[in-house]
Amino acid sequence: MAYPGAVAGPPAQRGGVRIADRVYRRIAARAAADALAPAWQGRPEPGPYPRVSALLSHGRVRLTLHLELPFPADIGALARTAREAACSRITELTGTPVTAADVVVDRLHPAGAR
Repeated sequence: MAYPGAVAGPPAQRGGVRIADRVYRRIAARAAADALAPAWQGRPEPGPYPRVSALLSHGRVRLTLHLELPFPADIGALARTAREAACSRITELTGTPVTAADVVVDRLHPAGAR
């Protein structure tokens, strides 16, 4: 609430916004899931949702993406696609640079396997 006669200072002195680590995790997981969705087409069930850890330090984010991928597929290309999507979406939506993004493939799902 503004007080009568109060004058706002310059934008740099008005305070700041802190984005919680969980916000970065959710943005990255959704971006990776969206990027991987085409690879799961033709499968009886959609692919598992990626798990992501995010650490904000000194105004930069470090990510670790845990993926389960369809097989056979180009695993390296899918991992790159997920990583690039997560990094670009975080920067686009929050303005926070991503300094590193590691990808861990936890499991491969063979075609026709249950």
